[in-house]
Amino acid sequence: QVQLVESGGGLVQAGGSLRLSCAASTIFRIDSMGWYRQAPGKQRELVAVVPSGDRPEYADSVQGRFTISRDNAKKAVYLQMNSLKPEDTAVYYCHALVVAFSGARFDSWGQGTQVTVSS
Repeated sequence: QVQLVESGGGLVQAGGSLRLSCAASTIFRIDSMGWYRQAPGKQRELVAVVPSGDRPEYADSVQGRFTISRDNAKKAVYLQMNSLKPEDTAVYYCHALVVAFSGARFDSWGQGTQVTVSS
């Protein structure tokens, strides 16, 4: 019922930039959309999120370097990552909080895209 398709990961040198994209395919309304990441041996953590009709929120570690944006008409979310650091290396997951016709909310996740930053 919900499919999130991500693109844009890859290998980049420290100081470089990447842009991640995620598009949702669903008949349901989407509340918040955002990005999480998981590095080897670590828990998944929030990177940035755009609540519906509200201001973006960022993890302290990416504030000022990453910019999240959202296209509601396309049900898409983007993450522009600048000044990348080796510690940004992780699998990045797109997340959507989906609202079913009943009003119930449920989480939907993308398949993940690898971002590797070399020093």
